[in-house]
Amino acid sequence: MFRRLQIGLAAAFLLALAAAWNSSRFLALAQEVGAPHELISRGRVFPDVAGGVSAIKKDSAGHYYVLAAPAKAISVYLADGKRAGQIPNLNSRGAAIVYAQDFDLDPAGHIFVADRGANAVKIFAPDGSLETSFNVTMPLSVVPLADGTCAVKSLVSGGVYFSVVNRQGKSLRAFRSPPRDASNGPIFGDGAGNIYLAFTDTDDPTVRKYDAYGASQYEFSLAADEFALPASRKQWTKITIERGAAPVSTKAAIQAFAADPESQETWVAISDELVHFDKDGNRRAAYRLSTPAGASIQPTALLVEHARILIADEELGIFDFPLPERLAAAATSP
Repeated sequence: MFRRLQIGLAAAFLLALAAAWNSSRFLALAQEVGAPHELISRGRVFPDVAGGVSAIKKDSAGHYYVLAAPAKAISVYLADGKRAGQIPNLNSRGAAIVYAQDFDLDPAGHIFVADRGANAVKIFAPDGSLETSFNVTMPLSVVPLADGTCAVKSLVSGGVYFSVVNRQGKSLRAFRSPPRDASNGPIFGDGAGNIYLAFTDTDDPTVRKYDAYGASQYEFSLAADEFALPASRKQWTKITIERGAAPVSTKAAIQAFAADPESQETWVAISDELVHFDKDGNRRAAYRLSTPAGASIQPTALLVEHARILIADEELGIFDFPLPERLAAAATSP
């Protein structure tokens, strides 16, 4: 009797182990094929930011920098979410931002601003003083590089994806277009000197990764028909047209992008979905975003941190989401 009981318990244990393995394998397979999982926000952060956010950054001291409409100043917040000031400030001595399309930070805390309204890139010191400014026609995005230079993307491409320039605006090297015309997308950085170009005029949303010297490291695309654009919300991209009214996008487009500074894994937002790629550009998983109340989140800016992702919605503000891998690890831990 005791022997049969031992055998029965062992069999039950093996069945439970197999079921657990199958469950985790099923989740892995679901992620491999891109089936979106629900990812729910833990709550809103920076509550005084109502909407219109186009960029969120964080410096080495733990301060957060937020660019929101009307895009004439970059708000600065402490690690606890309290507002600490803005750029420009009194130290800027009259230097202004006319209309910032984008900004980024270098490791020393300098703020690089693509001031499209002034046709210039402006570099502010951490205290807000203006260090330099140089002319760029209609700058779309800017990425500081480790050697003090920066990559700049302009809406006036002239057959160039983007250029690397010094702090006086002198072009050091240009990244030119391949035969297909896909040059109207913004660029992003990962803090390690890599540059990511998001194509916006290709049929399928596409990202290409470059190193700082122009070598293409990988490219990935997402099938546009995977993403249903909700009729209830207008779909705007970071690109606007100067002549006439800015159009509403009629196809899936990359609305926000971020790279994890620790792992160089990347996150791409399209409509209300967030798609995760590993450091080699292989797709890992997809997530559908919402608030605890069930409202759909459609990202306009992302910031990846060690244990969370900050995601801005055009109308609802900025929300704190857990990194899905942290949730999975917690769910499978004994």
